[in-house]
Amino acid sequence: MAYEPRFTITPHLLKTLEDVAALREKIQAATLQVSWIPALQKDTRARNSHSSTAIEGNPLTLEEVRLLESGKELPATPDRSKREIFNYFAGLRFIEKNSKKKTITHDDLFELHRLLASKVMDQGEAGRYRTIQVRVGRHVPPLPAQVSGLMRELLEWWNKKSKPLSPVITSGILHYRFEAIHPFADGNGRMGRMLALWELFRRGFDTHHIFSLDEVYWERRPVYYRQLDMVRTQGEDLTGWLEYVAEAVQLTLERAWERIQGFKGMKGSGKVVLLPRQEKLLTLLRDRGSLSPREIWEALGVSKQGAMNLLKPLLKAGLIERIGTKKTGKYVLKGV
Repeated sequence: MAYEPRFTITPHLLKTLEDVAALREKIQAATLQVSWIPALQKDTRARNSHSSTAIEGNPLTLEEVRLLESGKELPATPDRSKREIFNYFAGLRFIEKNSKKKTITHDDLFELHRLLASKVMDQGEAGRYRTIQVRVGRHVPPLPAQVSGLMRELLEWWNKKSKPLSPVITSGILHYRFEAIHPFADGNGRMGRMLALWELFRRGFDTHHIFSLDEVYWERRPVYYRQLDMVRTQGEDLTGWLEYVAEAVQLTLERAWERIQGFKGMKGSGKVVLLPRQEKLLTLLRDRGSLSPREIWEALGVSKQGAMNLLKPLLKAGLIERIGTKKTGKYVLKGV
């Protein structure tokens, strides 16, 4: 049986989606001209990692998460708390690297779950669908024997039938349905929110990865859980949940715009208009960490001089920096 989500596009939902689209366009137009995208991305990774793990009870503050991301030690912090953060960073890197992936498989979900849940599960095994019955508050998810089939139906909907819908809507549907199935023995909350974010990446909604939706969910946890529960009490009608998700996305974009304005006021935050190859280069550096000059011109399909012509404006704007000597050095994103 195919999965068919049930919802209505209400006037309120339509208006919120229109507001979201306008905000996103404004942000995309602004961020294509600024030299502080890497700093925004770093800030967003920290916020997402802190918020999504905090929803599940991780005690670390946002500042402590930032310290961990920067390689600092937190000696008095429990190993599990730190492990959850490092796992989440690994999960974010995974979906960033796979943001263009067309078809998502069970194996992709298993790999992402292994990254998120390794060494922090209270029950079950990371990277495998559950073989035990679980309970989530008042919700009793499907039997273990049903999980694989239900996830196959969800993946089929996600890969094929979701495309005509707004990415905000498909992200919300995916989020809810995954949590309802609860396919893993542990770590489903983080996994569901990560999949929702992955959908925004795949659909090109958060092209530069600077939106922190989980931060809104964390700040309003009672509302977040209540909205999830309401879908079940309303016979699996997703309308109210999707209105809530759209409102959360709108608030997220408003905050992202405010942060962009803050970065504009920073000393040295000069502008640079990014060419397509320069955007590709920044993506490659984010994914790989560092690149030699030869790796850059080969990856971009340009000459040595062509690569330097692309690099110079990025160096001047403070987007990237060279580590090492002129002959043996590599280029990295600055401040990341």
